[in-house]
Amino acid sequence: MAVGRATVESPPVVPSPRHPVTPSPSVWRQMRKQWSAYLFLAPTMALFAVFTVLAVVYAFYLSFHEWNILEPEKPYVGLDNYARLLGDGRFGGAILNTLYYTAVSVPLTMGIGLAIALLLNAQIRARGFFRTLFYLPVVTPLVIAAIIWKWLYAGDFGLLNYYLIQLRIIDEPLLWLSDPNLAMPAVIITSVWKSVGFSMVVYLAGLQSIPEDYYDAAKVDGASAQQRLKDITIPLLSSTTLFLAVISVLGALQVFTEIFIMTNGGPLRRTTTMVYHIYQTAFENFDMGYASAMAFGMFAMMFAFTLVQLRVMRGEVEY
Repeated sequence: MAVGRATVESPPVVPSPRHPVTPSPSVWRQMRKQWSAYLFLAPTMALFAVFTVLAVVYAFYLSFHEWNILEPEKPYVGLDNYARLLGDGRFGGAILNTLYYTAVSVPLTMGIGLAIALLLNAQIRARGFFRTLFYLPVVTPLVIAAIIWKWLYAGDFGLLNYYLIQLRIIDEPLLWLSDPNLAMPAVIITSVWKSVGFSMVVYLAGLQSIPEDYYDAAKVDGASAQQRLKDITIPLLSSTTLFLAVISVLGALQVFTEIFIMTNGGPLRRTTTMVYHIYQTAFENFDMGYASAMAFGMFAMMFAFTLVQLRVMRGEVEY
Protein backbone atom coordinates (compact mmCIF):
# COMPACT_ATOMS: atom_id res chain seq x y z
CA MET A 1 0.00 0.00 0.00
CA ALA A 2 1.42 3.25 -1.08
CA VAL A 3 1.73 5.82 1.50
CA GLY A 4 1.05 9.35 0.19
CA ARG A 5 2.99 12.34 1.40
CA ALA A 6 0.92 14.90 3.11
CA THR A 7 1.43 18.37 1.79
CA VAL A 8 2.09 20.76 4.55
CA GLU A 9 1.19 24.31 3.64
CA SER A 10 2.87 27.10 5.46
CA PRO A 11 0.50 29.57 7.04
CA PRO A 12 0.06 32.80 5.10
CA VAL A 13 2.33 35.62 6.11
CA VAL A 14 0.30 38.40 7.58
CA PRO A 15 2.10 41.72 7.25
CA SER A 16 2.58 43.36 10.53
CA PRO A 17 0.90 46.73 10.87
CA ARG A 18 3.21 49.61 10.11
CA HIS A 19 3.85 51.82 13.01
CA PRO A 20 4.86 55.41 12.34
CA VAL A 21 8.58 55.77 12.71
CA THR A 22 9.34 58.38 15.26
CA PRO A 23 12.32 60.46 14.19
CA SER A 24 15.21 60.16 16.50
CA PRO A 25 16.35 63.21 18.40
CA SER A 26 19.33 63.52 16.04
CA VAL A 27 17.01 63.86 12.99
CA TRP A 28 15.00 66.59 14.67
CA ARG A 29 18.24 68.27 15.61
CA GLN A 30 19.41 68.23 12.00
CA MET A 31 16.08 69.64 10.83
CA ARG A 32 16.29 72.42 13.37
CA LYS A 33 19.80 73.17 12.14
CA GLN A 34 18.56 73.39 8.56
CA TRP A 35 15.68 75.65 9.46
CA SER A 36 18.01 77.91 11.38
CA ALA A 37 20.22 78.08 8.28
CA TYR A 38 17.19 79.03 6.19
CA LEU A 39 16.31 81.62 8.77
CA PHE A 40 19.76 83.19 8.58
CA LEU A 41 19.62 83.09 4.76
CA ALA A 42 16.17 84.67 4.64
CA PRO A 43 17.29 88.35 4.82
CA THR A 44 19.84 87.86 2.05
CA MET A 45 17.38 85.92 -0.09
CA ALA A 46 14.76 88.62 0.45
CA LEU A 47 17.19 91.33 -0.65
CA PHE A 48 18.20 89.23 -3.67
CA ALA A 49 14.56 88.67 -4.60
CA VAL A 50 13.65 92.36 -4.32
CA PHE A 51 16.72 94.07 -5.72
CA THR A 52 17.78 91.47 -8.30
CA VAL A 53 14.98 89.14 -9.37
CA LEU A 54 12.18 91.70 -9.11
CA ALA A 55 14.39 94.38 -10.71
CA VAL A 56 15.17 92.11 -13.68
CA VAL A 57 11.49 91.26 -14.15
CA TYR A 58 10.52 94.93 -13.97
CA ALA A 59 13.29 95.90 -16.41
CA PHE A 60 11.95 93.29 -18.84
CA TYR A 61 8.52 94.89 -18.48
CA LEU A 62 9.99 98.34 -19.14
CA SER A 63 11.69 97.13 -22.32
CA PHE A 64 8.27 96.86 -24.00
CA HIS A 65 7.32 100.45 -23.20
CA GLU A 66 8.38 103.93 -24.19
CA TRP A 67 9.29 104.73 -20.60
CA ASN A 68 10.60 108.26 -20.22
CA ILE A 69 10.91 109.40 -16.61
CA LEU A 70 9.88 112.95 -17.46
CA GLU A 71 6.81 111.99 -19.49
CA PRO A 72 3.52 111.07 -17.79
CA GLU A 73 2.48 108.78 -20.64
CA LYS A 74 4.39 105.51 -20.94
CA PRO A 75 2.78 103.69 -23.86
CA TYR A 76 3.27 100.05 -24.71
CA VAL A 77 5.38 99.73 -27.88
CA GLY A 78 5.88 95.98 -28.11
CA LEU A 79 9.14 94.97 -29.75
CA ASP A 80 9.90 98.44 -31.12
CA ASN A 81 12.72 99.00 -28.63
CA TYR A 82 14.37 95.73 -29.64
CA ALA A 83 13.93 96.53 -33.34
CA ARG A 84 15.49 99.93 -32.67
CA LEU A 85 18.66 98.18 -31.49
CA LEU A 86 19.31 96.83 -34.97
CA GLY A 87 19.57 100.30 -36.48
CA ASP A 88 21.28 102.11 -33.61
CA GLY A 89 24.74 103.10 -34.81
CA ARG A 90 25.82 104.30 -31.39
CA PHE A 91 24.95 101.01 -29.77
CA GLY A 92 26.78 99.22 -32.57
CA GLY A 93 29.84 101.39 -31.94
CA ALA A 94 29.61 100.61 -28.21
CA ILE A 95 29.54 96.89 -29.04
CA LEU A 96 32.68 97.23 -31.17
CA ASN A 97 34.46 99.19 -28.45
CA THR A 98 33.51 96.56 -25.88
CA LEU A 99 34.69 93.72 -28.10
CA TYR A 100 37.99 95.53 -28.71
CA TYR A 101 38.46 96.00 -24.98
CA THR A 102 37.61 92.36 -24.30
CA ALA A 103 39.77 90.92 -27.10
CA VAL A 104 42.86 92.77 -25.85
CA SER A 105 42.46 92.87 -22.08
CA VAL A 106 41.40 89.25 -21.45
CA PRO A 107 44.34 87.52 -23.22
CA LEU A 108 46.80 89.99 -21.69
CA THR A 109 45.42 89.48 -18.20
CA MET A 110 45.40 85.70 -18.45
CA GLY A 111 48.80 85.48 -20.15
CA ILE A 112 50.56 87.76 -17.67
CA GLY A 113 48.78 86.05 -14.78
CA LEU A 114 50.00 82.64 -15.98
CA ALA A 115 53.57 83.90 -16.41
CA ILE A 116 53.64 85.36 -12.89
CA ALA A 117 52.06 82.20 -11.46
CA LEU A 118 54.75 80.04 -13.09
CA LEU A 119 57.47 82.23 -11.61
CA LEU A 120 55.93 82.33 -8.13
CA ASN A 121 55.24 78.60 -8.15
CA ALA A 122 58.99 77.96 -8.21
CA GLN A 123 61.08 77.75 -5.07
CA ILE A 124 62.22 81.35 -4.77
CA ARG A 125 62.92 83.55 -1.79
CA ALA A 126 60.21 85.87 -0.48
CA ARG A 127 57.62 84.04 -2.56
CA GLY A 128 54.79 84.97 -0.19
CA PHE A 129 55.75 88.64 -0.33
CA PHE A 130 55.64 88.73 -4.12
CA ARG A 131 52.31 86.91 -4.20
CA THR A 132 50.86 89.51 -1.86
CA LEU A 133 52.42 92.33 -3.88
CA PHE A 134 50.89 91.16 -7.15
CA TYR A 135 47.50 90.56 -5.52
CA LEU A 136 47.22 93.99 -3.88
CA PRO A 137 45.68 95.68 -6.97
CA VAL A 138 42.82 93.16 -6.87
CA VAL A 139 41.73 94.24 -3.39
CA THR A 140 42.25 97.93 -4.16
CA PRO A 141 38.85 99.62 -4.71
CA LEU A 142 38.34 100.08 -8.44
CA VAL A 143 37.25 103.70 -8.07
CA ILE A 144 40.46 104.62 -6.22
CA ALA A 145 42.59 102.70 -8.73
CA ALA A 146 40.91 104.46 -11.67
CA ILE A 147 41.45 107.90 -10.09
CA ILE A 148 45.14 107.16 -9.43
CA TRP A 149 45.69 105.96 -13.01
CA LYS A 150 43.87 109.03 -14.30
CA TRP A 151 46.43 111.18 -12.47
CA LEU A 152 49.26 109.08 -13.86
CA TYR A 153 47.92 109.61 -17.39
CA ALA A 154 47.49 113.39 -16.98
CA GLY A 155 49.05 115.28 -19.85
CA ASP A 156 50.55 118.18 -17.90
CA PHE A 157 51.56 116.70 -14.53
CA GLY A 158 51.25 112.95 -15.01
CA LEU A 159 54.13 110.75 -13.84
CA LEU A 160 53.90 108.53 -16.91
CA ASN A 161 54.67 111.36 -19.31
CA TYR A 162 57.38 112.66 -16.99
CA TYR A 163 59.31 109.40 -16.94
CA LEU A 164 58.81 108.76 -20.64
CA ILE A 165 60.28 112.18 -21.39
CA GLN A 166 63.14 111.61 -18.95
CA LEU A 167 63.93 108.32 -20.69
CA ARG A 168 63.74 110.14 -24.05
CA ILE A 169 61.07 107.77 -25.32
CA ILE A 170 58.80 110.69 -26.20
CA ASP A 171 59.59 114.34 -26.89
CA GLU A 172 56.38 115.95 -25.65
CA PRO A 173 53.60 114.91 -23.27
CA LEU A 174 50.95 112.59 -24.64
CA LEU A 175 47.26 113.20 -23.99
CA TRP A 176 46.56 109.61 -23.04
CA LEU A 177 42.89 109.94 -22.18
CA SER A 178 42.08 112.63 -24.77
CA ASP A 179 43.67 111.02 -27.81
CA PRO A 180 41.17 108.81 -29.70
CA ASN A 181 43.93 106.33 -30.49
CA LEU A 182 45.36 106.15 -26.95
CA ALA A 183 42.30 106.34 -24.70
CA MET A 184 41.21 102.72 -24.97
CA PRO A 185 44.76 101.27 -24.69
CA ALA A 186 45.23 103.41 -21.55
CA VAL A 187 42.04 102.00 -20.03
CA ILE A 188 43.13 98.46 -20.98
CA ILE A 189 46.48 98.91 -19.20
CA THR A 190 44.65 99.98 -16.05
CA SER A 191 42.29 97.01 -16.23
CA VAL A 192 45.11 94.54 -16.80
CA TRP A 193 47.02 95.96 -13.81
CA LYS A 194 43.88 95.64 -11.69
CA SER A 195 42.92 92.10 -12.72
CA VAL A 196 46.18 90.24 -13.31
CA GLY A 197 46.50 89.30 -9.63
CA PHE A 198 43.25 87.35 -9.72
CA SER A 199 44.43 85.33 -12.72
CA MET A 200 47.72 84.71 -10.95
CA VAL A 201 46.03 83.31 -7.83
CA VAL A 202 43.71 81.04 -9.82
CA TYR A 203 46.57 79.74 -11.95
CA LEU A 204 48.66 79.18 -8.82
CA ALA A 205 45.90 77.01 -7.41
CA GLY A 206 45.80 75.06 -10.66
CA LEU A 207 49.58 74.63 -10.76
CA GLN A 208 49.71 73.33 -7.20
CA SER A 209 47.08 70.70 -8.01
CA ILE A 210 49.30 69.10 -10.68
CA PRO A 211 51.13 66.06 -9.23
CA GLU A 212 54.92 66.41 -9.15
CA ASP A 213 55.23 62.81 -10.39
CA TYR A 214 54.40 63.97 -13.91
CA TYR A 215 57.30 66.41 -13.93
CA ASP A 216 59.68 63.89 -12.38
CA ALA A 217 58.82 61.32 -15.03
CA ALA A 218 59.25 63.91 -17.77
CA LYS A 219 62.66 64.89 -16.40
CA VAL A 220 63.72 61.24 -16.39
CA ASP A 221 62.69 61.01 -20.05
CA GLY A 222 64.82 64.07 -20.79
CA ALA A 223 62.03 66.58 -21.41
CA SER A 224 63.14 70.20 -21.30
CA ALA A 225 61.40 72.91 -19.29
CA GLN A 226 59.67 74.16 -22.44
CA GLN A 227 58.44 70.66 -23.28
CA ARG A 228 57.14 70.14 -19.74
CA LEU A 229 55.28 73.42 -19.97
CA LYS A 230 53.78 72.53 -23.34
CA ASP A 231 52.95 68.86 -22.73
CA ILE A 232 52.09 68.82 -19.01
CA THR A 233 51.36 72.22 -17.52
CA ILE A 234 49.25 73.80 -20.24
CA PRO A 235 47.02 70.73 -20.87
CA LEU A 236 46.43 70.11 -17.17
CA LEU A 237 45.55 73.78 -16.66
CA SER A 238 42.85 73.66 -19.35
CA SER A 239 39.97 73.54 -16.86
CA THR A 240 41.49 76.48 -14.98
CA THR A 241 41.91 78.36 -18.24
CA LEU A 242 38.30 77.69 -19.18
CA PHE A 243 37.08 79.03 -15.84
CA LEU A 244 39.23 82.15 -16.12
CA ALA A 245 38.24 82.74 -19.75
CA VAL A 246 34.52 82.64 -18.99
CA ILE A 247 34.81 84.82 -15.87
CA SER A 248 37.16 87.32 -17.54
CA VAL A 249 35.07 87.69 -20.69
CA LEU A 250 31.88 88.23 -18.70
CA GLY A 251 33.63 90.85 -16.59
CA ALA A 252 35.17 92.60 -19.60
CA LEU A 253 31.83 92.82 -21.41
CA GLN A 254 30.46 94.69 -18.38
CA VAL A 255 33.28 97.21 -18.04
CA PHE A 256 31.98 100.53 -16.73
CA THR A 257 33.82 102.05 -13.77
CA GLU A 258 37.10 102.69 -15.58
CA ILE A 259 35.26 104.30 -18.48
CA PHE A 260 33.05 106.43 -16.24
CA ILE A 261 35.92 107.81 -14.15
CA MET A 262 38.79 108.00 -16.63
CA THR A 263 37.29 108.97 -20.00
CA ASN A 264 33.51 109.57 -19.74
CA GLY A 265 33.08 107.80 -23.04
CA GLY A 266 36.28 109.16 -24.49
CA PRO A 267 37.00 111.36 -27.50
CA LEU A 268 34.78 110.55 -30.48
CA ARG A 269 33.08 107.98 -28.23
CA ARG A 270 36.07 105.66 -28.71
CA THR A 271 35.76 104.27 -25.18
CA THR A 272 31.98 104.19 -24.93
CA THR A 273 31.20 100.61 -23.99
CA MET A 274 27.83 98.86 -23.85
CA VAL A 275 27.23 99.38 -20.14
CA TYR A 276 28.30 103.02 -20.31
CA HIS A 277 25.99 103.62 -23.28
CA ILE A 278 23.13 102.00 -21.37
CA TYR A 279 23.92 104.24 -18.41
CA GLN A 280 23.83 107.34 -20.61
CA THR A 281 20.55 106.31 -22.21
CA ALA A 282 18.89 105.61 -18.88
CA PHE A 283 20.22 108.31 -16.56
CA GLU A 284 21.15 111.11 -18.94
CA ASN A 285 18.49 110.73 -21.63
CA PHE A 286 15.93 109.22 -19.18
CA ASP A 287 14.86 106.62 -21.76
CA MET A 288 14.42 103.69 -19.40
CA GLY A 289 12.50 101.52 -21.85
CA TYR A 290 15.16 101.57 -24.55
CA ALA A 291 17.95 101.22 -21.97
CA SER A 292 16.24 98.09 -20.61
CA ALA A 293 16.02 96.66 -24.13
CA MET A 294 19.75 97.30 -24.60
CA ALA A 295 20.47 95.60 -21.28
CA PHE A 296 18.65 92.45 -22.37
CA GLY A 297 20.38 92.61 -25.74
CA MET A 298 23.70 92.70 -23.91
CA PHE A 299 22.59 89.78 -21.75
CA ALA A 300 21.80 87.74 -24.87
CA MET A 301 25.25 88.55 -26.26
CA MET A 302 26.98 87.52 -23.03
CA PHE A 303 24.96 84.31 -22.88
CA ALA A 304 25.95 83.49 -26.47
CA PHE A 305 29.62 84.22 -25.75
CA THR A 306 29.54 81.89 -22.74
CA LEU A 307 27.95 79.06 -24.73
CA VAL A 308 30.49 79.44 -27.52
CA GLN A 309 33.39 79.43 -25.05
CA LEU A 310 32.10 76.32 -23.30
CA ARG A 311 31.50 74.50 -26.58
CA VAL A 312 34.84 75.44 -28.13
CA MET A 313 36.99 74.83 -25.07
CA ARG A 314 35.15 71.85 -23.58
CA GLY A 315 36.91 69.38 -25.85
CA GLU A 316 40.30 70.74 -24.77
CA VAL A 317 39.68 70.53 -21.03
CA GLU A 318 41.62 67.89 -19.13
CA TYR A 319 39.98 66.55 -15.96
